[in-house]
Amino acid sequence: MTIVSLIRADSYEKAVLRESIETVLAPLGGMAAIVKPGNRVLLKPNLLTGSRPTKECVTRPEIVSCVAEMVMEVGGKPFLGDSPAFGSARGVAFANGYQEIVERLSLPIVEFHGKRYPTDATEFNHLRLSKEAMEADVVINLPKVKSHVQLTMTMGVKNLFGCVPGKMKAWWHLEAGKDVNRFGEMLVETARAISPNLTIVDGIIGHEGNGPSGGEPRLLGLLAASEDVFACDRALLEVLNVSPELVPTAAASLRLGVCPELAEIQFPLLKPVDIKIEDWKLPEALVPIDFGMPRVLKSTFRHLYIRFIKEPIKLYGNR
Repeated sequence: MTIVSLIRADSYEKAVLRESIETVLAPLGGMAAIVKPGNRVLLKPNLLTGSRPTKECVTRPEIVSCVAEMVMEVGGKPFLGDSPAFGSARGVAFANGYQEIVERLSLPIVEFHGKRYPTDATEFNHLRLSKEAMEADVVINLPKVKSHVQLTMTMGVKNLFGCVPGKMKAWWHLEAGKDVNRFGEMLVETARAISPNLTIVDGIIGHEGNGPSGGEPRLLGLLAASEDVFACDRALLEVLNVSPELVPTAAASLRLGVCPELAEIQFPLLKPVDIKIEDWKLPEALVPIDFGMPRVLKSTFRHLYIRFIKEPIKLYGNR
């Protein structure tokens, strides 16, 4: 049976967090069962934005630091990567407090570059994905629990949309966004293609309401881990008392038969009912997924401006 490991965790303090991550990984065999000596390991956090560093919009650097150290201890070679909507992975990471761990651990940050990959899906026979993610020996997915004004919730599956490089994400909104079911299936096929070896969800402090960046922090006090990203999301929706049918990624994963039913998931530690949250805030109202052409062009210009003009100027000013 598919395993989803759930625990209570309420601190980002290093020693406490390290113990929590070891505990949540224990039913999966620990990090040594995932990473072998010499493996190149992509750590894929949610690096959404650098503009709201106090609002818990991104995966906490403390989570990445602990996971990177654990990867190194079993002989793996971790590197950090993402493709933020605006700016560079390095710029967004540093704006959210990652500089200390990057320098202390000599943790490389890579910018994603796209390559066309065939898929087994009938609807999407190929996808343009990050070759850095596809060519990694191990992918560790490190999402944040957040509400989302377009997709209701964003967790493990949606976080892998960050492996779609550059402004290709905006074009997907334009191309597939007119049909929410099709967009959800595209996200599921992206997650299937990336096929993360491990997903660890940062649910110590989530982001509720009008997320993924316009909401507010919410103490949830939990961590989740699984080798099956679809099962992990399904379990967390049960914890948050959110119907999978309201979440396009979860609905698509069930429709496509890639997500096990809840009864087919093994919970060796806590069960969803043990940590159920009845009052999680979803978005006040959903907004359309599709981007019109003017918005795509505006978004592309903003991304290029931040990455190639604003970020370099800021760096230069700090010297």
